[in-house]
Amino acid sequence: MPSSTSSSDMHKYDRSLPQKSQGIAALIGLIVMIAMMGGWEAYWRSEGSVPSYRNDEGLWAIQRRRIDNGEGDKTVIAGSSRMFFNTQLDVWETETGERPIQLALEGTSPVSLMEDLADDPDFTGTLVVGVAPGLFFSGFEYRGSAFKRYKTESPTQWLGQQISMLVEPYLAFYHFDYSLFTVIKRQAFPEREGYDFEMDVRRLATYGKDRNARMWAKVENDPDYAELAKEIWADGFVPVEERDEEWLKNSLDKRNKQIERAVTATKKLQDKGVEVIFVRSPAEGHYAISEPMYNPRAETWDVLIERTDGLGIHWMDHEELQGYWLPEWSHMSGSEADRFTKALVHVIDRERAKRESQE
Repeated sequence: MPSSTSSSDMHKYDRSLPQKSQGIAALIGLIVMIAMMGGWEAYWRSEGSVPSYRNDEGLWAIQRRRIDNGEGDKTVIAGSSRMFFNTQLDVWETETGERPIQLALEGTSPVSLMEDLADDPDFTGTLVVGVAPGLFFSGFEYRGSAFKRYKTESPTQWLGQQISMLVEPYLAFYHFDYSLFTVIKRQAFPEREGYDFEMDVRRLATYGKDRNARMWAKVENDPDYAELAKEIWADGFVPVEERDEEWLKNSLDKRNKQIERAVTATKKLQDKGVEVIFVRSPAEGHYAISEPMYNPRAETWDVLIERTDGLGIHWMDHEELQGYWLPEWSHMSGSEADRFTKALVHVIDRERAKRESQE
């Protein structure tokens, strides 16, 4: 059956692009892109943003692979954001002569990393594990995708990471918190009935190429921004007495499971000669109420240390680890993190020597 549209009819719609204008169009497009990018950069710099490496899964994978590539005898820092922000690698290196590998992940329990390193024959060094009760004893893994990236990173992902790292130290807007849709999401739109809006964590730190994290100066110097961080931390808090029996039972089951996982992983690490050191960093404000409410020390930290026989450093037990400024209740300012790291190294050395003298 002949087509109802002849070839001659189709030719009527052929429109070739003017060859002379393509270069001009490309130039105009480039100029517009540069102008818009420059404006976005200028805006975020005016808000106090500074260039920093992006703390993404690819950067974590690079550090994790150092163990595979001959640095398995080093000290590794594990934990959540407190151990991440409060442990300054420059200071640690100055005090010990060794620069640790920073593998802590914010909002993420370190238990999976403990298990990963326990099964890795290349790791024979020292493991310093930060214990943030709400994360450690719940098994929550906000950044759990980092493990998948390390194990399954494609050549394209690897190349994209290398290219990205070339420009990251120069662009202040190149941060997850400043992406367009993230900015749109947190605008003060009218509330919709039945929609529970959850506040996203805002930018808190800057990062080095080897994932040395340091609190962003805006958190220290802008009281309103620090108050916003506090509001986010306390968002959705429910006192334990308002929880029902089923919720409490599930929470206790999770806690017991995480302790069992940590004990098993620690034993495997110790069996191959790895020293495991647990660290409980300072917290105040909302966390000083919620953490002992949901995870009492006697039922969590004390049980963990007793059952693993690991070296336990709890900030409440050492005067040198107390009295630090935590602008938003959970993490230390940059200068305080320097002081804390130096004190922590000395406390670890002292407690390690004390333990050895008792054996």
